[in-house]
Amino acid sequence: MKRTLLLDEDDLIMVVKEDVVKQIDEHRGEMNRTEFVNYLIQCQLKDQAHQKKTVSKEEFQMFTRQMTDTLHNFLQFFVSYGISMGKSQQDADVQMLNKQLESLLDNDTNIDEI
Repeated sequence: MKRTLLLDEDDLIMVVKEDVVKQIDEHRGEMNRTEFVNYLIQCQLKDQAHQKKTVSKEEFQMFTRQMTDTLHNFLQFFVSYGISMGKSQQDADVQMLNKQLESLLDNDTNIDEI
């Protein structure tokens, strides 16, 4: 395995394979080897810093399911708490909360289709 030294004025020395030097020389244009290698490193670092963090489909579905379960439990708690306290609640409010509970359960089955 033959290696070549990149020697440019007062810069540090980097040992690389001969084919890497050929690729550098083919693509560097007017830049010297050191400038080109520095440019490539800076571009790579900028790309990594600006990469958009994404979530997988499975992670999103799990998060949605957990949020739906949390909302369902929250609504169920307050409906049952209000009923057990014996407070006179308006029938319309209880019906609205029950509809919301039912819609959450219906939406939970549709999460897998996202």
